[in-house]
Amino acid sequence: MNNMNLTPLFPEIFLVIAASAILLIDMFVSDAKRNYTYFLSLLALIVCAWLSLEQFDSGATVTTFHGMFVSDPMSNLLKLFSYLAVGVTLIYSRQYATARGMLGGELGGEFYVLALFALVGQMVMISGSNFLVIYLGLELMSLSLYALVALRRNHAVSTEAAMKYFILGALASGFLLYGMSLLYGATGSLDLTEVAKVAASHEIKPLILVCGLVFVVAGLAFKLGAAPFHMWVPDVYQGAPTGVTLLLGGAPKLAASHAIEWQQMLMVLAVLSMAVGNITAIAQTNLKRMLAYSTIAQMGFMLLGLLSGVVDGQSQNAVTAYSAAMFYTITYVMTTLGTFGVIMLLSRAGFEAESIDDLKGLNQRSPWFALVMGLLMFSLAGIPPLMGFYAKLSVLSAVVNTNQTWLAVVAVVLSLIGAFYYLRVVKVMYFDDAADQSKIEVSNDMRVVLSLNGIGAILLGVLPGPLMGACWLAINKSLVS
Repeated sequence: MNNMNLTPLFPEIFLVIAASAILLIDMFVSDAKRNYTYFLSLLALIVCAWLSLEQFDSGATVTTFHGMFVSDPMSNLLKLFSYLAVGVTLIYSRQYATARGMLGGELGGEFYVLALFALVGQMVMISGSNFLVIYLGLELMSLSLYALVALRRNHAVSTEAAMKYFILGALASGFLLYGMSLLYGATGSLDLTEVAKVAASHEIKPLILVCGLVFVVAGLAFKLGAAPFHMWVPDVYQGAPTGVTLLLGGAPKLAASHAIEWQQMLMVLAVLSMAVGNITAIAQTNLKRMLAYSTIAQMGFMLLGLLSGVVDGQSQNAVTAYSAAMFYTITYVMTTLGTFGVIMLLSRAGFEAESIDDLKGLNQRSPWFALVMGLLMFSLAGIPPLMGFYAKLSVLSAVVNTNQTWLAVVAVVLSLIGAFYYLRVVKVMYFDDAADQSKIEVSNDMRVVLSLNGIGAILLGVLPGPLMGACWLAINKSLVS
């Protein structure tokens, strides 16, 4: 192992250099030519995707910095979809951000640059094999998102959302660091593999280990938006500019450990998240708050896949369960991208499409985009043959394989409850009269990508094999290595 081998970090190094260069170039670009910053940002993502794809195709697992940073098929696949998610977010957000002055005047192109730096943090976190590296990546992503939420400095609601997010985020970081210190004291290491090995050996006092895990889980659950650490999600989703909300909702965060105590805590988080998210979302009239509670519920479902990997110390189901969780996360992010894309499509200067009533009669104004939104809502509800149905089915299959049938039954019941608020959106679009008859203006790039987003919801439901196969292969190779 070469401890100074920088090859695994090529995508991260390039993106840091590219983001810094874009920030400098943007200083000398007039508002009329702000598109240069947009296209350079997309170009940077394309180059990063090429670099990560090369590493993914090699199928090799390469570590550096004394094993603290790892490049393996699983991390590279997650990075590829992270580039896709951020790229689609930038495409959806450009028209919205321009209309609200977020890309002009003194602000310049900071929206794009901060999004890229948030992506760098996410990439570091994905490849981190040490708690400190994961923490550094998490904080880089979080600090960028704090700034993005507060990007509209003269907007009171955005400023309030940023303050709530920052204060609660700082508290969660404290929990995370304290938990890491306890884990280090108990195991003598912050390396994920070493911590798992020492924990499995039962040669340490379990009380310190469990306390450390509790604080680490609390910190990560906050970043994930899982109940009961979800209090920031609805307020920040509602108060942040919709383009930033899309970045918040689309950032996949996965944690991995093989401790039995971890699995028990994940079970509690999963059930609470599904219950709180689905039941509370029914009472929401603000569309972004409804989607925030939907996110909490969806994260609970994703946690079901993670907790099914290792049960009672047995890991035979690990590859199937973790690949199902990865597939679920990817499809959820794709669906979220399209949903907020439609919201930004309906928003215009001086008007935010934030209420469910703002979708009234969308079928009369634009039958195609109403169909896209309908497909995405059905997918989130888990209705066949859309990709959301297959994602839920794969996770439930993994749960049943671990003989936790009662947990699968609870998940199905709560999903049925959650279907109500998704179907309510469809009802409003197709059966209510439009309150706003104005023409929907959409850029060509957004029209194409949003259409592909809706079509993808069908294709990945009918033909989920290639993506699920890639997830299974990435997880299998990563676990074997």
